[in-house]
Amino acid sequence: MTKPIITHTKSKYPQFLRYLVGAPLVWLMLVPVVISDIFLELYHQIAFPLFGIRKVKRSHYIRIVDRARLPYLTWYEKIGCMYCGYVNGWLHYASVVAGRTQNYFCAIAHLEERGFMPSPFEQSFAKYGDEAMLRHRYAQHDLDYGDKIN
Repeated sequence: MTKPIITHTKSKYPQFLRYLVGAPLVWLMLVPVVISDIFLELYHQIAFPLFGIRKVKRSHYIRIVDRARLPYLTWYEKIGCMYCGYVNGWLHYASVVAGRTQNYFCAIAHLEERGFMPSPFEQSFAKYGDEAMLRHRYAQHDLDYGDKIN
């Protein structure tokens, strides 16, 4: 069994102040996420078929109501879980859509530098500075998608 990842530290601010200031900021993020979701979905539904890129199944990444069914959660915890399920799921989904886009158009891995966290998609990309590997990927791309991109 793996250890849980601790992603926070003890706050020096009282709880009421954290929620008074923090909660509106958390919920305000819903606005740009929903707007971005609309544009991402338009792009995904229109551009992917045009380029022959396999679509991403949205339901594999976004879950909204499963945690809300847990009987031991309060109503406001259920709403919070629905929020997190949507926003974090959408961010994961958007990352996969972006990764498939990057795989189609630009399959060059970033320069490996200390502290940089490459996406999992870069594992199959041409290594930074490896022109021969990039040309090989482009040749494979032509076979997979049926035409050249230049």
